Amino acid sequence: MRPQFLSGSAAAALIDDGMTVLTVGMTLIGASESVLKPLEQRFLASGHPRDLTLFHAAGQSDRERGIQHFAHVGMTRRIIGSHWGLAPKWMDLISGDQIEAYCLPQGQITHLLRDMGAGLKGHLSKVGLGTFIDPRLEGGKMNQRTRPLQDLVELVEFQGEPYLYYHQVPIDICLIRGTTADEHGNITFEDEVLKLEVLPAVLATKHFGGKVIVQVKQIAQAGTLHAKQVTIPGAFVDVVVVSDNLEQDHRQTSSFYYDPAYSGDIRVPQSGVKSTPLTIRKLIGRRAAMELKPGVTINLGTGIPNDEIGGIVLEEGLSDDILITVESGVYGGSPLGGIDFGIAKNMEALLEHTAQFDFYNGTGVDFTFMGVGQIDSDGRVNSTKFSGRSTGAGGFIDITQFAKHVVFCTTFTAQGLKVDFDRDGMRIVEEGKSRKFVNEVEQVSFNGKMALERGQRVSVVTERAVFQLSAGGWELIEVAPGVDVEREVLGQMDFVPMISSNLSSTNTVIYRQSPFGLRDLLGGM
Repeated sequence: MRPQFLSGSAAAALIDDGMTVLTVGMTLIGASESVLKPLEQRFLASGHPRDLTLFHAAGQSDRERGIQHFAHVGMTRRIIGSHWGLAPKWMDLISGDQIEAYCLPQGQITHLLRDMGAGLKGHLSKVGLGTFIDPRLEGGKMNQRTRPLQDLVELVEFQGEPYLYYHQVPIDICLIRGTTADEHGNITFEDEVLKLEVLPAVLATKHFGGKVIVQVKQIAQAGTLHAKQVTIPGAFVDVVVVSDNLEQDHRQTSSFYYDPAYSGDIRVPQSGVKSTPLTIRKLIGRRAAMELKPGVTINLGTGIPNDEIGGIVLEEGLSDDILITVESGVYGGSPLGGIDFGIAKNMEALLEHTAQFDFYNGTGVDFTFMGVGQIDSDGRVNSTKFSGRSTGAGGFIDITQFAKHVVFCTTFTAQGLKVDFDRDGMRIVEEGKSRKFVNEVEQVSFNGKMALERGQRVSVVTERAVFQLSAGGWELIEVAPGVDVEREVLGQMDFVPMISSNLSSTNTVIYRQSPFGLRDLLGGM
C-alpha cells in the first residue's frame, strides 16, 4: 500500500480525540512544524483534538515551537517525556497540576520504543534505580495530579537483582521528519542533523497499528533514492507531508535553516580558534576539565558542561586527544548548546539515538560533566525539579548512572552570585541568595551511595571549591585562593562536609585570560 501525500492540515486532521501521539526530535531538531502548527490551530478553533497523550524521548522545543504546540489545557491530558527545560508552557502546566505528567529517562524511552517495536510488553533496565524514577520514590510522577494514577515503571526482581520494568505505551500516531520521500514513501535524511530514534519509533507505532506521518522537504521519483540512504522504508509510512514553508517549518535547528557543516556534508576550518571571555562559568569549566586524562571519551550535559568544556578542549588544542560525545549521538567536533543543543560541526561520527544510549548504559563513558541544582549530605543530587517546577531528566540519569567518573559543574550558590578574579585568585563580591548544598534535595536525580557501590567516582566542581564523594560523604579537597573557607564555603552550606587533611589551593593558571595550558596540566598527552 502506497502512502498518502497530504497537506499539513489534512495530516493533522487524522489525529482524533484521546489518541497517543509520539513525536521524534531534540530541541527543534526534527520538529514536524508543518503538521504541529495546523494541529494546534485546529484545537484553538474547534476544541479538537482533545485529551491527547503526548509521548516523546528528548526535549523538543526552543521555548516557542515543537511540543509547545500541544501545551493547552484540554488539548493534551497526559505527557510522557524526559525533558521540558526549553518548553516553559509545559513546565507551567506540570507545576500547576493541569496535566498528568510522567518523566522517564530519555535513553530508556528510546529503548522502550525499540522493545515495543520488537513486540515486547516493556523494557527491563537498571537505569533509574534509586532515583525519582524508582516507584519506591516517585515512579517518575511529576505532580500531585499524577500521584494516584497507574505506575508506568515497576520494580521487579530478576535473577536475584532489582530492576525497573518500563511498561509499554501504545501509540496511535507517530510524527517524524526526513528530507526526501520518493513516490513509494521511502524516506532519506540527508539534510537532517541527527539520526534520532526514528526507526524504533516507526516500528513501535506499526506494532500497535498506528499511523506514521512524515514531513519532508521534497519528493523524488520512485526508484531514484539510493537504497543505503533510505532510513525508513515506504512500507512503514502512511502519510507524507511536503513542507510548504521550509525556512520556517523545516529548519535544521532553531538557529539554522540549513548549514551543511551540521549535517556532516562539509568540514569547516578550525584553525586560529579565539579564546572566549573568561567568566565564572568558564572558570568552572576549566577546573572541571583538569579532571580529565589522556585519551578519554567524555559526555557533555546541558548548561556549563556543553556551553564551556567543549570550547575549552578546542581552545587548548586537545580536540584530537579527548573525544567529546553528546547524548544525541555526536562523536567529536564542536558541539552547540542552548536552544541548539545536540548538534556539532566537524563530527567524526554520528550514531542513532538509541545506540548512543546503549553505549552510555552498557559500557559507560569515561567522564560525564553535568549541571546540578542541589546537593545533599548523603550524596544525592537534584538536577530535575526546583520549587515544584520540573525541567525533567533528559539523558541525565541514563548517563550518570554508569559513567566511570561523574563531574558535576555548578556555581556554589545561585540567584545573584557575583565574583571578581585576577591572576592571583578570586573574591566573592555578592553571595547568591539560594544555597545549592542543602540538607535534603527536592528530587533525587542521582544517588551517590549507589554510585559508590558501582565503583564510580563522583566530584563537584564550583568556582570556589571542589568536593569528592566518599563512603563518609562529601569531602572538601580544594579551595580557590582568596576564598575564606569558614565564611564563604562552610558558611554557605546546610551541612558540614569532611575536610581533606591535604586541602589544596586551586591552580591559579585557570585565571589566565589566554589558554591556560591544559595539555601540560594533564601530563602533556
